[in-house]
Amino acid sequence: MTLTIVVASTRAVRGGPVVAGWFAAVAGRRGDLRVEVLDLADVRLPDVGSAAGAGATSAVSSRLHQADAFVVVTPEYNHSYPGPLKNAIDTFDAEWHAKPVGFVSYGGISGGLRAVEHLRPVFAEVHATTIRETVSFAHYGELFDEAGRLRAPERATAAAERLLEQLVWWGQALRTARDRAPYAA
Repeated sequence: MTLTIVVASTRAVRGGPVVAGWFAAVAGRRGDLRVEVLDLADVRLPDVGSAAGAGATSAVSSRLHQADAFVVVTPEYNHSYPGPLKNAIDTFDAEWHAKPVGFVSYGGISGGLRAVEHLRPVFAEVHATTIRETVSFAHYGELFDEAGRLRAPERATAAAERLLEQLVWWGQALRTARDRAPYAA
């Protein structure tokens, strides 16, 4: 099964790559997942409806189509999620259909959970299934060392493993269903 981890923040100073790297390492220990990271800062999608950037859009579309499941690594900005993530969700459609989406969030006191709650109905609208379990890092800057290692990984790793168990279950179930009959949105 292919898991694509989407790094949502594109800011110059951001924690997304560190958090995504940690999660990718946890997911990579499983024998049933092929893990890819899609950093939105690296692809710089054009605004929805723009004629510019067709090459970047096509390349991202291909990567999203190949995914069986997604994990979105998102910060919380002003009680919600980053604009480039909304643009990425809106730019694509069938790429999200009938696939599970999990969340790893980070931020200040709420650990990005308000961003996750805003994302659930957005992903439902593009016919994706969100996973109940999440991984959340409140005050994430204090939790990782200078090398990007989680200082006390036990609880977060256990949460990640629960999320991955649900994600794999839904990913296999939905892939089987898509193989039997194309999903009609």
